[in-house]
Amino acid sequence: NQHDLVGFLKQHQVRVVASLPCYSEKNVDMQRGKGVFERSIAALIKLNEAGYGHSTTGLHLDLVYNPSGAFLPPQQQVLEQQYKEQLQEKYGIVFNNLFTLTNMPIKRFADFLHRRGEMVQYMDLLVQNFNIETMENVMCRNYVSVGYDGKIFDCDFNQQLGIAVGGSDLYEGGKTVFDITKLSDLKSDNIRTDNHCFGCTAGFGSSCQGATVEA
Repeated sequence: NQHDLVGFLKQHQVRVVASLPCYSEKNVDMQRGKGVFERSIAALIKLNEAGYGHSTTGLHLDLVYNPSGAFLPPQQQVLEQQYKEQLQEKYGIVFNNLFTLTNMPIKRFADFLHRRGEMVQYMDLLVQNFNIETMENVMCRNYVSVGYDGKIFDCDFNQQLGIAVGGSDLYEGGKTVFDITKLSDLKSDNIRTDNHCFGCTAGFGSSCQGATVEA
């Protein structure tokens, strides 16, 4: 029932941010499941045909990369160029920007690390690659994430973990959109942090807009 989705997105000038963890079919299918890459390419071609990803249309199509294992993303600008060359050459696909995201040691990826016995090594990797320059642009300083019930979180990762703004316990308490009249009302609340926050401050940094520092 989504045959008209691309037309709907174009009509409403929606900016599309699509996850494509690699430009290699083998790597994508290994990470996401057989046939995912083929379907992803077909969707990107449809978006291109509707005008998305072309520099002159104003219809933005951005892609997202995240590592397939317990390692940090490479330099965003370099990888973006590789993506553009590979996708253009092989499939005629164009897009605007590539965002590189670090895998956060929570939920499914945490389970993956535990199964492989790599959690300690991965946390060591994040801590050893802490980059103080990333602190200026981490998303928890400028954005909030809001749950279905109106509860406010410093970022989507805290939302997944039940760490709410103004709360003290997991999944309990915290402020909601009904408790404030403007975002500046949250300035008195400290950003709630935990071990997973090292994921946003390692290497080139990680945010909803990709890397937070350049090489």
